[in-house]
Amino acid sequence: MSQTLRHPEILEIARRDGKVTVERLAAHFGVTLQTIRRDLTDLAEAGRLDRVHGGAVLPSGTSNIGYEERRALNADTKRAIARACAADIPDGISLFLNIGTTTEAVARELLHHRDLLVVTNNMNVANILAANTDCEIVVTGGQLRRADGGLVGPLATGTIRQFKFDCAVIGCSALDADGDLLDFDIQEVSVSQAILRQSRRTVLVADHTKLSRTAPVRIASLADLDAMYSDADLPEKLAADCEGWATEVVRSWVVDDAGPSWQEPG
Repeated sequence: MSQTLRHPEILEIARRDGKVTVERLAAHFGVTLQTIRRDLTDLAEAGRLDRVHGGAVLPSGTSNIGYEERRALNADTKRAIARACAADIPDGISLFLNIGTTTEAVARELLHHRDLLVVTNNMNVANILAANTDCEIVVTGGQLRRADGGLVGPLATGTIRQFKFDCAVIGCSALDADGDLLDFDIQEVSVSQAILRQSRRTVLVADHTKLSRTAPVRIASLADLDAMYSDADLPEKLAADCEGWATEVVRSWVVDDAGPSWQEPG
């Protein structure tokens, strides 16, 4: 496996386990200890990990990982989440899709929907949906965040306030055990909060890695949303809270020729 493919998986293991060790990674990938040490050094120099004796740990939760790296992580899982979400989006509605690699996956699953009005502050979403000639696209404008094609700032929120959406699909960087949706960029959070206020139905799309991450800025609570689409079973207390809040939790499964990769609960 090439370094390009190893790095995202190393970061995924670090997010899942909290740390990685040189010996375990070498055994996992079938490469030498020296190769893994170089990988960890590269990731540390890029600010993705902090080196410790014998391995590495995640850095403090004050900055997000890179966009291309996020796009590569759990691509099949995000596709499954997006497919489940898009299946519940009817034709002929107004819809907001915000910044995020999972919302971009939702956009790809909407390419055959008809008569949609999609408003977005995500240039990547707009480019994806441009292939759907039955979809009218409105881009909010705003300050361009070159790292991920996001549009933020007062112009973005001002555009959003001119609409009342039938549905909004949003992502987040982390999901706390108490159900708080968290992010890193306070400008992006302001945009997300405006989206939630202007939408009749609000939906979160988030894969299992969001449950093991943290971020400093609060967007909202799952209590404020109508549904969450994820590949993960929520912690028992949070699942019970969602039931009390009437927040629907929709679990998706990655499906291949061998069938679902997750076993549905009985």
